[in-house]
Amino acid sequence: MHVVVVHWNQPVRLRATLAALADQGVAVRALVVDNGSAAAELDAARAVVASAPIDARLFEAGTNTGFGPGANIGLRVWLAEGVGEWAAVVPHDALPDPGALAALIAMAAAQHHVGLACADVGDGETPVVDPYFGGMTVPARVAAGWEPADYPHGTLLLARRACLEAIGLFDERYFAYCEEADLGVRARAAGWQVGLARGVRVTNPTMRSGSPVVDYLMHRNTLLLVREHSGAYHAAIRLIIAVFQLVRGVVQPSSRAWLFSATGRLAGIVDHLRGRYGPPPPWLLREASGPEPAVGAAADQVPASVG
Repeated sequence: MHVVVVHWNQPVRLRATLAALADQGVAVRALVVDNGSAAAELDAARAVVASAPIDARLFEAGTNTGFGPGANIGLRVWLAEGVGEWAAVVPHDALPDPGALAALIAMAAAQHHVGLACADVGDGETPVVDPYFGGMTVPARVAAGWEPADYPHGTLLLARRACLEAIGLFDERYFAYCEEADLGVRARAAGWQVGLARGVRVTNPTMRSGSPVVDYLMHRNTLLLVREHSGAYHAAIRLIIAVFQLVRGVVQPSSRAWLFSATGRLAGIVDHLRGRYGPPPPWLLREASGPEPAVGAAADQVPASVG
């Protein structure tokens, strides 16, 4: 089975992920897409891939393309090779439980016309898309088994060949965050079922968030998602809410959500209005205290409705 691993500057975590993929109940062929890692980390990633306990290859993108575009590189290879009904996408620090991938495939295949599915990250939440707030989560509706969802999260995402051939790959305007929500909306609109395999666990132990870059991407991309799939009216309301939350957070710090950066939010709103998508602006990356793993490689798990 083809598994795309999106990597950026974390060869030690990549080693653990490739080791976990060796115990999945299915034969895995991993394509590691390196998203422009620094020279030392890239050299280490080459060594990790060469010594992996599974069939693994390395594709060097040469630049930080973002999570969705990086995943697209590996998915295009899979589609062109024409082998296998299912492919999976994981970030460099995803640790699926033993047999999780086989269980996820079996559960998805047992349902009717499933195009996209994901494993359970253990948060007790289900991904949904709100017409005003975009991608977010709500409390789980089932304790175990298959659960319909609006979109799959990217910590362990399973995609059916026929679905991707029908709807296309990740929209690369998003770069990172909200791209799974967009893909799920498109799949469901085309008649495919999307769901989560409750109890089939994967962990993402090193995920962080909270930088100006993350807040930038979350707000810019949420506005794009709402406009694209809910229309101009809903997007205008979401824009008003975003501006209100930004101003309130600046003048009343106690009102801030756990994820708040005035600089990042303002830049995200402005770039949405300008129609500027893709990678975050270089000046914002320079201002951030440190690049987030999620920007280059990790999964989209942060609710888009953060205040």
